[in-house]
Amino acid sequence: MAFYRQVGEVPPKRHTQFRRPDGGLYFEELVGEEGFSSDSSLLYHRGVPSAIVDARPWELPDQSLTPNAPLVPRHLKLHDLFPGEEHKAVDAVTGRRLVLGNGDVRISYAVSSLPSPYYRNATGDECVYVERGAATVETVFGALTVGQGDYVLIPRTTTHRWIPTGDEPLRTYAIEANSHIAPPKRYLSRYGQFLEHAPYCERDLRGPAEPLLAEGTDVEVYVKHRGNGPGGLAGTVHVLPEHPFDVVGWDGHLYPYAFNIADYEPITGRVHQPPPVHQVFEGHNFVICNFVPRKVDYHPLAVPVPYYHSNVDSDEIMFYVDGDYEARKGSGIGKGSISVHPGGHSHGPQPGAVERSLGVEYFDELAVMVDTFRPLDLGEAGLAVDDGKYAWTWSGRGPSA
Repeated sequence: MAFYRQVGEVPPKRHTQFRRPDGGLYFEELVGEEGFSSDSSLLYHRGVPSAIVDARPWELPDQSLTPNAPLVPRHLKLHDLFPGEEHKAVDAVTGRRLVLGNGDVRISYAVSSLPSPYYRNATGDECVYVERGAATVETVFGALTVGQGDYVLIPRTTTHRWIPTGDEPLRTYAIEANSHIAPPKRYLSRYGQFLEHAPYCERDLRGPAEPLLAEGTDVEVYVKHRGNGPGGLAGTVHVLPEHPFDVVGWDGHLYPYAFNIADYEPITGRVHQPPPVHQVFEGHNFVICNFVPRKVDYHPLAVPVPYYHSNVDSDEIMFYVDGDYEARKGSGIGKGSISVHPGGHSHGPQPGAVERSLGVEYFDELAVMVDTFRPLDLGEAGLAVDDGKYAWTWSGRGPSA
């Protein structure tokens, strides 16, 4: 993370005795990236953080992947995945359905109303975008209150759970990495401070404000980890003798936080700006961008919609959250859609979109984009909601015409 935080009680010097009111010692735990060579935090537990009393396998949701073959652009209709009242039997972790994935990142979707189990992802960081609804995300670092438009960044191995709040189902778009997820390096100084040209800064990030202490015994924690299952993943349920939320204080640079997409300040220009100006986070072999409502190009001869482009090195995955999408009009894409534009295929505005965009001064659109530098395969959910006809929308005719 970009800056230091301290929450709760910590001793004046690290790795020294820190005693409880009854005279016993708190247990210090270092949670750190890249061994001992990158960002970390020190947590002070009432109980032994490595203690378990039982373990059993957890059968993960279907992680199988199918190649995008033949190679074509696709339109995936996420809002068809959880029909009717199905959300009432689903939680935001075990209810995730895999849409797309490769060896670097997996994209899943869930519509849920139930609290999730306690959960930790031991394969990589998670960036969960809240499309609709609200929740409390309880973590070993403390709680986050999140809602529509929030990105929730959860570091690898952070024990947490999702508790939906309010009357509306919780719609979450989960980007799970096999690496860490962080702000782009070009936004940061060599010491980690956000620079003046960055489209957001430390003031926009919300971290836990106080410890979240809970009591309990024989608490189950669902762990996703590396293994021999589909996607190189496996699951285990650990049973802990004491509640994992026993941290009286912590400090450091590694912790969960939330950032709302409305606090992203778009970068615009006289002519059309390329997608990297919309970048918000990055992981190993992928980036996350967002397209927000903004004033568009103001050159007198500007073409506001994107020019046609070939993704030579990447697959481009756009999740259309809200607003109107000038470049996609006539394609069938709308709110809740994903467009898959694979590497090796040129794509751009739908027929007629360029002329319609001329003279437009403002785009009212909201979308989250993931660009990957290895090909993405289709998960079971992606296969289930592929409209089967998006690839032909530029030509107006299908393979049987």
